[in-house]
Amino acid sequence: MKLAILGGSFNPVHLGHLVLADTVLAVLGYDRIILIPTYQSPFKQGAVGGSPQDRLDMLAASIPGDPRLTLDDCEIRRKGVSYTIDTITDIIARYHPEGKPGLILGDDLAGSFLAWRNAADIMNQADIIIARRLAAPSESFPYPHKQLNNAIMDISSVVVRNRIRDQGNWRYLVPAGARLIIEDRSLYGYTPVGAGTPITGELISRVEATVRTEVSFSRFLHSRNTALLCWDLCLRFGLDPQKGYLAGIAHDICKSLKEEDLLRWAKMDGKDIDAVERKKPALLHGRAAAVVLERQFGIHDEAILEAVRLHTTGAMDMGPLAKVVYSADKLEISREDMDPASGELREAANLDRLFAAVLEETVGYLRAQKLEISEGTLRLFERVHQRKRR
Repeated sequence: MKLAILGGSFNPVHLGHLVLADTVLAVLGYDRIILIPTYQSPFKQGAVGGSPQDRLDMLAASIPGDPRLTLDDCEIRRKGVSYTIDTITDIIARYHPEGKPGLILGDDLAGSFLAWRNAADIMNQADIIIARRLAAPSESFPYPHKQLNNAIMDISSVVVRNRIRDQGNWRYLVPAGARLIIEDRSLYGYTPVGAGTPITGELISRVEATVRTEVSFSRFLHSRNTALLCWDLCLRFGLDPQKGYLAGIAHDICKSLKEEDLLRWAKMDGKDIDAVERKKPALLHGRAAAVVLERQFGIHDEAILEAVRLHTTGAMDMGPLAKVVYSADKLEISREDMDPASGELREAANLDRLFAAVLEETVGYLRAQKLEISEGTLRLFERVHQRKRR
């Protein structure tokens, strides 16, 4: 197998790194690129940022499902300052590549190559690949090498770190997996919204990917719009927006299950199934979804589980997050049966008033359609009306 090596601090990995690797594979015919993050680069001693484990995790999360790219932690395991000659010797001994491995260098480093430790041995053991990093013409590299005429991307790890620190635009300069780790771990000075929440972006991403594959696209669009409205409402009413988004994206995860599967999952929560639910098992998709979140995704936050469980029928003494999800499910922008006044409802300043108005509209719609209403919804509706009459 023809291998090439792309080393660096990857602090953090960004799209420029991956586009460069992809170009080497496509243009020079290598079978696989080995990405090797340094423990401590001789060129960047004292650089601030992610720990070695953070940088490994970001790289691993950035290349899922691509067998052309692999990750090696040899320099991090060695610790100390990393020298290229040691890494090449190690890679050849362990990987047994076909021919010399390629060594990808940016033209910004080419000028100082002869100052590297054992530079002559590096050239003997590896084929040097010079990639364009500088917009202006760089010094020529007067030694045998392969010149890569790659596109220059105006991205660097320093730029990404600075933009994160300054709360600038950075999220689409890095792969999605790296972005989630940066946000979850508050790397490079990132300040999270809803600080202190145990809900991570990686968890939300896994749940959202499952929803996207389990339901129709129109249902997924509804779920994501619900999640976005939950986020907005949580920010307005002082709740954790991460939890709101997760509950919103997950609330219909079981919507496409067969009736027998809905009954099976719903029974796992240990609660009774009323006559209306038995007659129409589709009403159980919220209860089933809460069980799936707990058992398959390890989510035990009761506010999230309650919000997902009750988003269809409602119940007495619902918590604030449950009221948000119940309201957002009925008000999100893609619903074809959305009342013209719902735009005004979405701007309501008081959560209880918003919830009461949405509940009244929902019950009114069900009655107008002569549809059966669950016992929990009817009890809740009566309680809300009693409070309004006081």
